[in-house]
Amino acid sequence: MWSYRYLVRRNAAAARRERWTVMESVSLSSHRIYPNRPISCPCRRKKVVRVWNNMKNNQITEVTLEHLSRLQQLETLNLQNNRLTTQGLDDEGFHILERLSYLYLANNKLTAAPRHLPPSLVSADFAANQLTKVYPDTFGQKPALKSVYLHNNKLTDAGLPENMFNGSDNLEILIMSSNFLRYVPKGLPTALYRLHLKNNKLEKIPAGAFDNLFHLRELYLQNNFLSNDGMDNETFSHLNSLEYLDLSNNNLSTVPLGLPRNLILLHLEKNSIQSITLNALTSIRNLEYLLLHNNRLRSRSIHPAAFQGLKRLHTVHMYNNLLERVPRGLPRRAKTLMLLHNLISEIGRNDLITLYTLTELNLSYNRLTSAKLHREAFRKLRILETLDLSGNKLQTLPLGLPKSLQVLKVKDNQMTEIPEGALMGMSSLRELHLTNNQLKLNSIYQGAWQELSALTTLDLSGNMLSHVPPDLPESLEFLHLQNNRISSVSATAFLNTPNIKGIFLRFNRLSVHSVSEESFSHLSKLQVLDIGHGNISPNRSQAGEQVEEEEEALPHEEEEAKNL
Repeated sequence: MWSYRYLVRRNAAAARRERWTVMESVSLSSHRIYPNRPISCPCRRKKVVRVWNNMKNNQITEVTLEHLSRLQQLETLNLQNNRLTTQGLDDEGFHILERLSYLYLANNKLTAAPRHLPPSLVSADFAANQLTKVYPDTFGQKPALKSVYLHNNKLTDAGLPENMFNGSDNLEILIMSSNFLRYVPKGLPTALYRLHLKNNKLEKIPAGAFDNLFHLRELYLQNNFLSNDGMDNETFSHLNSLEYLDLSNNNLSTVPLGLPRNLILLHLEKNSIQSITLNALTSIRNLEYLLLHNNRLRSRSIHPAAFQGLKRLHTVHMYNNLLERVPRGLPRRAKTLMLLHNLISEIGRNDLITLYTLTELNLSYNRLTSAKLHREAFRKLRILETLDLSGNKLQTLPLGLPKSLQVLKVKDNQMTEIPEGALMGMSSLRELHLTNNQLKLNSIYQGAWQELSALTTLDLSGNMLSHVPPDLPESLEFLHLQNNRISSVSATAFLNTPNIKGIFLRFNRLSVHSVSEESFSHLSKLQVLDIGHGNISPNRSQAGEQVEEEEEALPHEEEEAKNL
């Protein structure tokens, strides 16, 4: 016997009139129903079953006409995650299910979709099967149909009927990702608002393929083989409601022309885009996010007016390209600009002058040197909060950095100096990362850290410091000094940092005798002290008190154990 869990609700009026029991839900999920045993459904003798749910996660290999013949009022059938084959699924049985609304057959072994599904269908899920064939009446003539899931199958263009959704004009969601389609299916319903065709073999979008999709808001075409030759200037022009378009990881060489005017988010990353022409983007007045990273863009191949009029564009990703300089004419309202991993070797005085709304700028892993970074380059960035200059070839910390900065990263450079006044006025700076440079204590101007009254994290790991830096700010919580040349820690090293929570001193030249016990005794908030070679307890007296408390608690614990 198997244990069945189900909920039975009685329709009192019907029971008095017809002596029928209405069963609304049956759950047989994860009960290992095997093919060589008869499926014993608790609803066999019931006249009305509205929902037969949770038959998923079993070993069912067939569902016959007999199984479905007593379920004419069925509304939901969930058979996903079984071993159903096309031969084991009786097509004729679905004609009987005149009220079937939701059909879940995902994660089975179907090679062909059922020839006929009832017109009452609202949602059908055939994902993760082995489908190669869909018939005209599988999804055609279904006026109530709202969503179809066909992703992760083996569908080709030849396996789809002409106008496969004829008479199903209310379909809103169609997921056909991860198949073998080379062309966009024809005759798509006009009510569609979400269309997934990613991870296929699409090479071309036929003329007029999207012309009637007036309500489409999301279109996913990433991970295909689309090129500029595979579409024309009218391909997307009729999609007046489209807000999200993903063309990433294709074979585009330029930004396509004729993109929808109401786009908000445009994915063009991971192509081979080499240029942005004058009119490619300027008509997309609502654009907010533009993702162009991992392409082959050069600064001179971007038209100076390419972003003109894009007043809502606030996020631009152009990292992993071939940019030699900051492109001209970047959107004036940009808040986030990602230019990392390019070939930028110089930033002139006026290269950033129009970007006064920037709050995040990433210029890491380029080829910047101190000589080629103008000291007034950042003068207009008065609300910049995060600046990343890591992975360049800077010899000194730049002067003229914005006073509004909250996070500054200058890791992995060649800095030997923090010059006088470089950190002056940075009262909002919370994090300063100077990892892997060549800084020495005598190359950091006196009082540099006291300028930073809000600083909570200071990372000076991987430098050439011989002692703990003096005059650390009172606000400091985390201090990273690992991998330096520190040989001793004095009793007054952390006297001015009562809020510190973590001190990291691993991989220095410290010994047990070179670290004063008084260095940490007053740090009541210290949680982590990492010195290496057996870490020292943050506070020995506190540790002793904790041990005593634990010892005092032992008798109580023993008494409780006895009671148990």
